[in-house]
Amino acid sequence: MRVAVEQFASGVSPVENLKTVTGRVAEAATEGADVVVFPEAAMARFGIPLGPVAEPLDGPWAAGVREAAERAGVLVVAGMFTPARDGRVRNTLLVTGRGVDTSYDKLHLFDAFGFAESETVAPGDRTVVADVDGVRLGFATCYDVRFPQLFTRLAGQGARVVLLSASWGAGPGKAEQWDVLVRARALDSTCWVVAAGQADPSTVGEPPRTEAPTGIGHSMVVSPLGEVRARLGGEPGRLVFDLDPAEADAARAAVPVLANRVDVAGL
Repeated sequence: MRVAVEQFASGVSPVENLKTVTGRVAEAATEGADVVVFPEAAMARFGIPLGPVAEPLDGPWAAGVREAAERAGVLVVAGMFTPARDGRVRNTLLVTGRGVDTSYDKLHLFDAFGFAESETVAPGDRTVVADVDGVRLGFATCYDVRFPQLFTRLAGQGARVVLLSASWGAGPGKAEQWDVLVRARALDSTCWVVAAGQADPSTVGEPPRTEAPTGIGHSMVVSPLGEVRARLGGEPGRLVFDLDPAEADAARAAVPVLANRVDVAGL
């Protein structure tokens, strides 16, 4: 399976960001990608009111992504915002193409490091997996990476690859935490983890923002044994990588942590 990780710094305009997404999908397809993964908040960056930009999954932004995926013949995963019933929005991954059309709403909201995502974002209530070319994929978003049980559950549902979209907050030690957490979740689940992050806005001339998680870059592809096989720096870029899902099977035979788990009352 050839995956393309699209690292870019989304702006405040969903229309302009859609142009970037559709253009990058077409480019990735010319490089033979089967799956194209964009960051969380690809529709519009954090740090702006999200209600006015949110659209339903049958709205024009999602339709534009679907059309791009269909034209290119690839699966596209892209972060957007959809309306929630309580007046907040949902932090949604649109998953579309290759016969798949589904979505994942972020389960774990980023109420940490002085940011309160739950004030404007409602949490999801389900895990999501999808099959592409005989490979089961699981999905996660940003702060989800701090919760190993999500990744082991996805593995238990048959995922051999987890696609993780993020807009990681900057700050002291945050890049190191990102690196450790992505690799740890691969080890916990013995899955490939394909992590697509928002680029560092400063690399495209944007002023530093500390009031919202607008990205640090460092997208990566991590093997089921926690090895970083490929990664980007802070600036926008594309990472194209051929992963072998059978490596997940080999890892589970060598280190059967999923099979060896013990449920202990109170833990």
